Amino acid sequence: MSYIVASNVRYMKKSIVKKKTVAYKVNSAVSKAEEPIAPYYRSVKVIPAVKDFTYNEFKKIAEKVPFTQAEWAAILHVSERTLQRYAKNNGVFAPINAERAMQIATVIKEGITTFGNADLFYNWIKRNPYMLGGNLSFESLTTNEGIQKILTQLGRIQHGIFA
Repeated sequence: MSYIVASNVRYMKKSIVKKKTVAYKVNSAVSKAEEPIAPYYRSVKVIPAVKDFTYNEFKKIAEKVPFTQAEWAAILHVSERTLQRYAKNNGVFAPINAERAMQIATVIKEGITTFGNADLFYNWIKRNPYMLGGNLSFESLTTNEGIQKILTQLGRIQHGIFA
């Protein structure tokens, strides 16, 4: 096959040489791809602190603040009856509830650091404090987003930024 290329000065003739194509040969020794197992296929391992979180450990957190049993039940997304049952036989919390209790322990620690004692922190959170993203409330402790907003606001207060 040939074609003519036009340029400003003269005409050139080029020829294109076709190469023979060879079919791809499959090596029969290796028939499948051997890849390492991706890490996201492994099962989620529960942190031992969350896995064996008993009512006695929860009680240590709960004694720091004057939350009622109904408030704790709302925060942990369990019923009051479940908390009573855990108290009766020192039951082990489900990992998701244990993780939430540990998050609340962090909030309590920051609240005590900010306000000096747990009662002042409790009164502050019950007053529905204002922050840049809107008002906070006690119900903010029931969601991860709300917990993060409370921690953000406590950090702002610690650094002198009140809005």
